[in-house]
Parts: sequence; C-alpha cells; structure tokens
Amino acid sequence: MLKALYDYGIRNNLAIAPGFTPKAIRAYINISLNGDFIDIEKCENESQICPDIGSLANGPDKCNPLAEKAEIILAVSPQKTSDETPKENDVKAIKKQQNNIVKKAFFHAMLKSSSEYSPLHAVCLKALENPDCFSAICDRAKKLKLKAADRISFKVDSTPITDASGVKEWWSDYRTQFYKSYGTSENGNTICLITGKSTSPLATLPTVNGLQTVGGHSRGEALFCFDKNAFCSYGLKQSANAPVSEEAFSVVKDALNDLLKGSPAMYDRDKNRDFNPTAPVFSGMKFVHWYDKKIEPQYDTLMQTLRDSKNDEEMDSFGGNNDVDEEDEEGKPVLDETEISNTARNFADKLIESVKSGIKNPSLPYEYHILLISGANGRAMIRRYEPGSYESLQKNLNLWNDDLSLCDNLGTGMIKPQSLWVRFTRLMSRQKSDKNPSERMKKELAGITPSIIMAIINGTPLPDSVAARALAYIKSTMLDPDENNRYGYLPDGIACQWLKVCLMRKRRMRDEEVLLMPFYDSKFPNMAYHCGAITAIYADIQNKAMPGVNAGIVQRYYASASRTPSLVLGTLERMSKFHLDKITNPVLVRIYESHLNEAYAFFGKDEFHKLPSALNLEEQSYFALGYRQMCACLEKERKDALAKKETTECKIQPKKEEA
Repeated sequence: MLKALYDYGIRNNLAIAPGFTPKAIRAYINISLNGDFIDIEKCENESQICPDIGSLANGPDKCNPLAEKAEIILAVSPQKTSDETPKENDVKAIKKQQNNIVKKAFFHAMLKSSSEYSPLHAVCLKALENPDCFSAICDRAKKLKLKAADRISFKVDSTPITDASGVKEWWSDYRTQFYKSYGTSENGNTICLITGKSTSPLATLPTVNGLQTVGGHSRGEALFCFDKNAFCSYGLKQSANAPVSEEAFSVVKDALNDLLKGSPAMYDRDKNRDFNPTAPVFSGMKFVHWYDKKIEPQYDTLMQTLRDSKNDEEMDSFGGNNDVDEEDEEGKPVLDETEISNTARNFADKLIESVKSGIKNPSLPYEYHILLISGANGRAMIRRYEPGSYESLQKNLNLWNDDLSLCDNLGTGMIKPQSLWVRFTRLMSRQKSDKNPSERMKKELAGITPSIIMAIINGTPLPDSVAARALAYIKSTMLDPDENNRYGYLPDGIACQWLKVCLMRKRRMRDEEVLLMPFYDSKFPNMAYHCGAITAIYADIQNKAMPGVNAGIVQRYYASASRTPSLVLGTLERMSKFHLDKITNPVLVRIYESHLNEAYAFFGKDEFHKLPSALNLEEQSYFALGYRQMCACLEKERKDALAKKETTECKIQPKKEEA
C-alpha cells in the first residue's frame, strides 16, 4: 500500500520537500523594505508552501516559522486580574497567553536565524521588535477583526516571505535540530520499506490531514506509529520497527492528503472544466481510490458507482419509495445517479470483449487501488486496502448494475438508479423522523460497510446481515406505512434490490443457474416466492373490496405469512372469498382468479412443491420479492385493462352526423 501511494505521489508530481506543507493564509502583514508597517491584506483562498515543524507546534514553547496563528505572532503580555483568586477560565486564558508569548519569542528566534539566508526576514523581525510598528499592526488587526486562529504571514515589498530566496536552504539546516533518527546497523542506516534504499529512518513521522469528518483530529493522524512497548520488536524503538525515509514518507503523506480531498491530481481534464471530485464517506469511513495512470472523469467507474451525493440526505424521503416515474408521482424528488458516458462504456466493453475473444490482446491501461480509512484517537485506521485490474472492475460493476435490476412500483420499467448512500439507508433501522441519518449510519453499518463495498467491487456474495437488515426494513414499512406514500403497501424497492443481489450471488457462488428476473415469473422454481405472490394477491383483493380499511392483511398477516405461510394462507383464502364477492368489476375478478390459480398450480405433493411450514432468511427474501413483483404485475394489468376499456369505448361511440 505504501509503495502504491508513493508511486501515485511521484506520478502526479505531488512530492513536496520534507519539512514543508501547503497552508492556507488568511492575511498578510505588508512591510516596506525600510521596516515600516503599510497595511494588512486579508485573503480567502491563498495557499503557500510553508516550513512546518509538525506536532512540535502543539507544545507550549514552539510554533511554526514564517506563517502562524495571529494569537501567536501578535501575542501581548497577559493582564493581571483584579480578583485575588482568579476564576478557572481566567487562569486557563492567562496560561494560554503566557504560552503564546513564549511561542512568539521562538518565532522571533527563527526569523533571526533565517535572516542570515534571506534579508527580507530581517525586515520582518525589525518591524515586530519596533514597539510603535507592532502596536500599529495590532490595532489594524483588531479593526479588520482577524480571528485568533487565523494563520497570518508577511509580505515585504509585496513579496511573501515564504517565497523568499534562501528559505529552503535555511529550513533544511535549521529543522534537523528537532528530529532524531534511529539506525539499526553499525553505520546508522537501514532499508526503507517504501523505496528499498538505505536510509536513516525518523523516530516519529509527520501526521496525515483530511480525516476530520471520519473521526480524525484537526492536528492530523499518524499513519503508523509505535508508541507502546507491545508494538516494538527486537529492541527497536518507535518508527525503527517500520523504517521509512523522510523523503519517501513525505511523498506518501502528500499523496494521501490529495486522495482524501478526492484525488484531484489523478484526473486528466480541461482546467476550465467545472469538476470537483470528493472522497465519499460511508459509515464513518472515507472511500479513497486511485488508478496507476491519469484518467478522465467519465472513465472513473468507481466514482460513478460508489459516489455519495451531498444532497442525498436531504432529498431521500428515508422510508418512501423513490422508484416511481416522475409523471406518476408529481412533486416527488427522484435521485438521478450520474451515468457513465456511452464513450466510457463502449471503451470498457471493447476491452473486455477483446480479452474474451482472443482476437486482439490489448494492454489494459489501468490498475485500481481502493482504500477505506478513518481516524481514531490520533491514528489513521486502515479498514481495507485492495488493488485490482480495471477490466475486472468494470465487469464486476456491470454485474452489480445487472443484479440490481428490478421492476418499479408500476410494473412498467426498472427502479431508477440511486446513490450508494441511499441504498445504505435501507439497511438501517427505520425512523420516520431522523435529523442526522449519517451519524446513525456510522454507528449501525460501520461493521459491514467494508464487506459490502468489496463485494460490489469483486462481484462476490454479500454478508447475510444485509438480507436480514433489508427484511427488517421492509417489515417495518409494511406494518407502519408512511401516510404520504401512496405505494406504502409495497415492499420498499431499494430494500428488495438488496435482497435480489444477495440471492443471485448466493446462487452464483453455488454454481446454480440464476433465474431471478426483474419482473414476476409464474414459473420461478421456489415455493417461498409463490407464497409471497399469493399473499400479495389476497392483500390486493381486500384493498379493492374494502378501500381505506385501518388494519388490512398487510398489517395483520404479512409478518407471520413471511415466516410460516402454511399457517396463514388458509385463513387468507377464506377471507378472500368474501372480499371477491364485494368487487363489482368482473375484469378485476378474472385477473385475481387467474393469478391465484396460476400460483397455486406450482404446489404439489412432492418435497420441492409442498406448501412450506417455516421460511429461513433466504426463503423470506424470496417471499418479499415474490410479493413485490406480484403487486407490480397486478398494477400493470389493471392499467392495461383500463386503457383497453377506454380505447374500446372510444371506438363504439357513434359518429356525429354531418350538418
């Protein structure tokens, strides 16, 4: 993994000299060449490559050079309180001010040292040590309302001091006093794990930033460290247990920082193009991926398939069905997943077909790398890492999309594509009003999210807990439907897609023929599937005979029928006789009777066609799919019958006589 990150950093020119890091500058103090204060220039998106002292800046007596917080550079001596016994908050504030004074002195000492390399730094030091000039700087900072935590720097004659000549030479020499290295051989050198070259490894390594949204700290996380005796071997101390050179790890750190931002350096694109990639977050983990070559955004199938839209949390109804056509449910937001362009699909398909046919043997240009990472107590936790080929990735992602295919609520098409974030909500416990589902997702799905993502990417079976969670969500929505959802009587389509994927991949793993179709199949060889279809017919009959009933068959019998159908279907059959008598439309009656006869015709006396007495997890999944597909089938046939009736009536209407 470290070598792959190192190669990514070198390939995309992300390497920054050790001891330097990009920093956002909020304001510049402008100084003339004579050392006079001119003004303070506020910035918004200014970034500079600055010397960095690392975690030592978090201590009480040291700070970063050339660019630091305003509360340190502009620190003043703390004023004594009038009370004899100051309050606890006042004591803490005074202590912080005292530390800032010490850090300010350290900042001045570094400016004095760097003045030997850059005359501009001597000008800044002169201005800061001039009481009148320093007072004018502080007054101007107050008027501009600079925050204490804003990072500020200096410009001398409009030149940032971080860009001044001699900075790199000075800092390369000066910073050596802060870091020590451990050698494991007589000459003090060992082999770097990343480059394989002889090196003198650092005792402690720089931290990685960008994990604040997944449990990380603003100060950064250690990618690996050995701060406990249990982590040390053969008498080695700290990072000598996994030695890497400072130069190599600097590249790894910069590469990982770029990837956590969404891998902007990876994409080969027009600079004027509006494209802002982000690293998606799933269940408290950042999903980071990259390729071994630059790639255009439309070819990045991982980004397209596993994205998490920032608007999904607001747009998803979290309990309703988002798989209906827009024309059939006005005002209902429909999530459109960014589709892979036809060019990208054709490109990937041609690669796969050429490999299969053997006619042409092209060199597949891409290798992918996937990393799931989070922060915990100052450490970067690697949850999963996996490399692979672009060809197999494309094939497995196409398989994922094929396995998801399932009829929509109306039975006329397929469920619309949804983002992975929305799909994950169907694996959580259902709550009608949830202010922060992302936080709850982090707690409930953290254990299975890596397995799910890797199953999607590798085309392997999903964990059994996925089916169990999807079934629990379906039962919750069926027993307590949303009043605003007109399709509340249907099992949730996205949850059923999870079930379909689980079932198809289990059959595929057992080398069984995959027969589960997107639409209802009256000849499907599974008893539980037809039990679900029969239950759906009985529920629909009652709904048409007694519309608006408070507690119907769905609320009263769905849960028990999905577990023990042989004990429930007899009761539902007796009830349906009374309900059918109340339906006055003979076309509907014929549709119901036809489907009931067709479904019951599957059952017989042999072992594989007996009415089951109890259903396990896999069979309950078939039950839910049979129920949903039958409901969609009935909905479609009713609409077709209504359309046929209207067409017939139009044909038999007498023509108006001509005047």
